[in-house]
Amino acid sequence: MKKYLILTEKPSAAQNFSKALGGLTGDFADFTYQITNLRGHVMTLVDPEVMVEESLKKQYRSWQIKYLPWQLSDFSWQRDYIKTRNLRTGRLESTKKLVDELKKESRRGYDAIVIATDTDPSGEGELLAWEALEAIGWSGQVLRANFIDESIKELQKALRNLRDVSVMAEDGEYLKGEGRNRWDFASMQLTRIATTAAKRAGFKVVAREGRLKSVIAWKIYEQLMAIKNYVAKPFFEVKFIDPAGHIFTRSSKSDDLASWRFMDKQAAINDLANYHSSAVTNEQHKKKRQQPGRLLDLAGLAASLATRGFNAKEILATYQKMYEAQLVSYPRTEDKTITPEQFNELAPLADKIAALVGVDQTLLTHRQARSTHVKPQGSHGANRPGLTLPGNLASLSKYGPSGPAIYELLAKNYLAMLAEDYIYDHVTAELLDYPKFKTAFNIPIALNFKKIFDSQQEVALDDHKTTYKSNQVGPMADPMVAEGVNPKPQQPSTKWIMAFLEKNQVGTGATRVSTLAEMGRGSQAMLKENRGKLTLTQTGDVSAILVKDTWIASPKITKRLFEMMEQVGRFEIKQAKLSESVTMLVEHDLPIMVANAEQLIPLLGQPKASKPRRTPSEKITAEWQGQTISFAKEWSGHTFTTAEIEQLIAGQEITFPAKTKRGKDYMARGQLAKQTYKGSTFYGFKLKPKDK
Repeated sequence: MKKYLILTEKPSAAQNFSKALGGLTGDFADFTYQITNLRGHVMTLVDPEVMVEESLKKQYRSWQIKYLPWQLSDFSWQRDYIKTRNLRTGRLESTKKLVDELKKESRRGYDAIVIATDTDPSGEGELLAWEALEAIGWSGQVLRANFIDESIKELQKALRNLRDVSVMAEDGEYLKGEGRNRWDFASMQLTRIATTAAKRAGFKVVAREGRLKSVIAWKIYEQLMAIKNYVAKPFFEVKFIDPAGHIFTRSSKSDDLASWRFMDKQAAINDLANYHSSAVTNEQHKKKRQQPGRLLDLAGLAASLATRGFNAKEILATYQKMYEAQLVSYPRTEDKTITPEQFNELAPLADKIAALVGVDQTLLTHRQARSTHVKPQGSHGANRPGLTLPGNLASLSKYGPSGPAIYELLAKNYLAMLAEDYIYDHVTAELLDYPKFKTAFNIPIALNFKKIFDSQQEVALDDHKTTYKSNQVGPMADPMVAEGVNPKPQQPSTKWIMAFLEKNQVGTGATRVSTLAEMGRGSQAMLKENRGKLTLTQTGDVSAILVKDTWIASPKITKRLFEMMEQVGRFEIKQAKLSESVTMLVEHDLPIMVANAEQLIPLLGQPKASKPRRTPSEKITAEWQGQTISFAKEWSGHTFTTAEIEQLIAGQEITFPAKTKRGKDYMARGQLAKQTYKGSTFYGFKLKPKDK
């Protein structure tokens, strides 16, 4: 039997493979195996100046605009281990140890290494596996296990259908992932341009520009400016109203609009004299049906849950943990439908899922697959509940605050397609004496799936609903002067930006959510998200102003870039062509960004003054417990007196008046001690806890 090393993406995936195969080692199908794991990416591209020859290092290290655009042919595309600082210990940690362990394990006589990382639409899973295989110098056979989720059945199926991908340059998924990786790396030129231009104008920010960030930042800024500059412009016109409140009006798209819509109210009052009450006629009723809305992707899920106070970052993290526990399906899917096999797998669990989320099971009468929701094509399938059911919704809080809400929304969205169509009566009518005045409304006959969940309504931007005293029209309608106003631009929100990106086909549902989460993270956050409402920080404002009229902020250009990355994976274009597009984009956008920087102060005012740097406290050097040490002469605003310093050096306790962070007075008591902060040792005053 052949011997395979199964390489998973992370420890949780290794555990799921172990569960599916019966252990971390053993026999399966026609091979013996050993399961091991990475921890996401273990290698990263080095800094630009490290990739080029010695004579070019200075210019590639520089942020000066005169050295841009880069010549990407200068790069070796070299990788190195990833180094991060442990937040708990403060120590710098490297992935070298993990890579070395993998290298050591790979030399134990394996016939092949099986790439068992996520089958990611962007090629990310393929990329991080090949990075590790390159790092250990593996030259043997490489097989690929593709799976749509980490269920036992799916993992076993994947390992029975391994593909040979031994030639890295012929692995389309790797090429797609690496093409995207190199493009994003090279696009840091835009961040250097924007940051340098902003700094020249006095704004000390890191203006992170990118193929999705810039589109989002500019669209939000443009909308906020539209709101700021909005001026209400009332208009007046004659309409008719019947006793039930149905409004009869002319089409605003008619050619003679200017002759009956007035900016002056008196003109409309004068026009009212030209009309009299009229009978309602040509009343028509048409019975219509509406199928359940589509299954939500991660972007739709985030848009819906944002109004409940859950931000993109939290939803993304919680969903991932729930996926690893097999409670929900794969998060980063591009599919909007599910396959017949996926439908049949989940169908037997429908009643149990309904009981979990409080859905009336008698509504689930459409148990056959709908052609609108279930199609043969697909991979991971649309976002939906997993095959593992939770004990109850409340228990999902352990994965994150949004856990119960995520599951409830996914479950109801899925169950809605098992209910019958919404049936309604579409009513239209017009006025006998004035046929151009018409009305139309719907009368529900059977709500059916709408009693469970309406995904179309959930992500709709206009939630306005009109109610009437009666569904009866007429018999007469009376003229009146109605006032209208030009609509105020909508406040930017998660739902709003997701709808914009969806309409323009920019990114996938998952990339939209992850980008929004990233833009709201850290000290250089570009935006703030509060219960779904989006605002820009100063960094976001600067970034947005700089990309006005650029290609990087264009939805069409961004959509084309995503298409080119897909083309690389399908061998339709070379990776070099994709890389060339970065250079073209930088050449186009550089002068525009520099010119836009001149508008920063006129639009934003003078930049905020930086906080003054804290002056380091004076140090005292002395002999303490047989060694020479240094410690700060000041603690929490109190400067030690000569007497107090002598007492501290002698190992004695001292007491002095102090204030808490909230300004409350108290007596601080403590002594000199050796201490540790973020992995570093220092000497200083140590406060003793209060006596209980």
